[in-house]
Amino acid sequence: MKPADIRKRLDFIREAERLKDVLRNSYTSKARRESTAEHTWRLCLLAMVFQDELGDLDFLKLLKICILHDLGEAINGDIPATAQAGQTGKASRERADLLQLMSPLPPETSAEFLALWDEYENASSPEGRAAKALDKIETLIQHNQGRNAPDFDYAFNLAYGRKYTDSRDLFRQIRAAVDEETRKKMVPKA
Repeated sequence: MKPADIRKRLDFIREAERLKDVLRNSYTSKARRESTAEHTWRLCLLAMVFQDELGDLDFLKLLKICILHDLGEAINGDIPATAQAGQTGKASRERADLLQLMSPLPPETSAEFLALWDEYENASSPEGRAAKALDKIETLIQHNQGRNAPDFDYAFNLAYGRKYTDSRDLFRQIRAAVDEETRKKMVPKA
């Protein structure tokens, strides 16, 4: 590999580092705002924990989709799940940002990454749909686990992402456990 090609790939890695500074509207259990990179890490871990139950999926492809799914947010940030209803242009903006971010990469690498991102965004493959479901589940887990503001709307969790989490028996089972945690959070404290 030529030194210039190595530098270009490293340029991409340096730009992708920006995702570490993109803060989400979710809080950690210690009340610190979560970064998108942290969400992505735990999404990948969630997929790995249930890998043995996802035998019919191409797990490497699923993991790649999970890693790439929010990468475009490195440029213009995250739109909170609670604010996405009725939003237009989010996907096209993220896709354009991803293309910009990938500009130093070889065309074949960019094409592969973009195709995987498109599969996630459009839920157009079994792996894309699984990544969508797991992404929603990870968000719900974080909402339940995080030290949120007293007025946090836990009822939001009960409907969020159901289109994806209801797509497979495993995801419905995980969702049921997470929804049970959500309902406990909704009970007023005496």
